[in-house]
Amino acid sequence: MRRHTTPLLGVLGAGALVVALTGCSSDSADAGGSAGANAPITIATTPVGDDPTAANPVEVLADKLEAETGRPVEIRDVPDYLSVVEAIRSDHVDFGIMSGFPSALAMNTGEVDALLAWKGSDAPVSTCVVLDDSPVRELTDLEGKTVAFADQASSSGYFMPVYMLHQAGLEQGTDYEAIFAGGHEGSFAALGQGQVDAACTAVMLTELGAPMFPFADGEWRGVGASPSMPIQGAVLARRSLDDDTRTQLEEALPKVFSEENAEALGAYSGFIGLEQIVEPARSEFQSFIDIAAVAGVELSDLEG
Repeated sequence: MRRHTTPLLGVLGAGALVVALTGCSSDSADAGGSAGANAPITIATTPVGDDPTAANPVEVLADKLEAETGRPVEIRDVPDYLSVVEAIRSDHVDFGIMSGFPSALAMNTGEVDALLAWKGSDAPVSTCVVLDDSPVRELTDLEGKTVAFADQASSSGYFMPVYMLHQAGLEQGTDYEAIFAGGHEGSFAALGQGQVDAACTAVMLTELGAPMFPFADGEWRGVGASPSMPIQGAVLARRSLDDDTRTQLEEALPKVFSEENAEALGAYSGFIGLEQIVEPARSEFQSFIDIAAVAGVELSDLEG
C-alpha cells in the first residue's frame, strides 16, 4: 500500500501560517466529515529521518497504528510544524503529533482538539551544538555569531533555545543572527558546512546519535541547557473527527508509544515513558505563552 501522498501544503513561512491560523476556517476537504469504519486514518507529518539504511520512524508509526486499529494509515507529508497545524485545522488530515509549542499555538486557535498529551520530564529540552574546535565555550560567546534553528514552530529547535539564549542575556536579531534551516537535519548540515557557528537542537537528538545526529563523539560539544517543558508533545486532531476514530486513536496511540517500540520509533521515542494526559484542556498549554513571547510569538493572540 502506498502510504505517502503528495504534500498537502506548499512551503509557507511561519508568518503566513500564523495569519492563516487566525483567519476563518477553510472549507472542509478530503478528510472532513465522518469516516467509515474501514476508511484510512490520515496523519500529517514533517520529514523524520532520511537514512535509506534505517526504518523510517514515520512508516513504523503508521505500521504500528494500523496493527492496533485494523485500519489503513496514510501519511501526508508537509514541510514544517505549522503546516501540520494548518492541515489539521483545515480538515485535510485526521491528526498530527507535535511538540509543545506548536501544540499550544494550535490549541489557542480553538479550531483543533487535543486527544492526548505527554507531560514533560525534568530534563533540559535543548542545547546549542558547536563543532569541537569552536571558540564558543558558553552561551554568551554566541554574541555576534550566527545560530541555526530548525523552524519557527519547533519547540526544541527554536522556542526553547531562544528562551535559553534570552536567559543568558542574548536577544535574537540584536546579539546574534538567526537562520532557519527547515528542520534539525538542515541545522546540522549548516553547522557541518561552516555556514553557522552553532545549531540549536533537541538534547534527545544528540543522544540518539546517527542517523538522527550526524556528529560523532569528539566532533561536537553542547553549549548551554534549556529549561524543561511542562508538555513534551501532543496528538492534535481535527474537530470534525468522528467519535469512532477519536476513540480508536485514544486507545491505540498509548499502545504504539510503548517501550517495546522505542528503538523502532526513533525520534518519536522521546514520548515513551512520559505521563499521559487524555483529552488535555487548553489550560495545560498556558505556560508556553510567556516563553513564546520571548521569541516574538504571542500565542495568546492566535485565536480562531
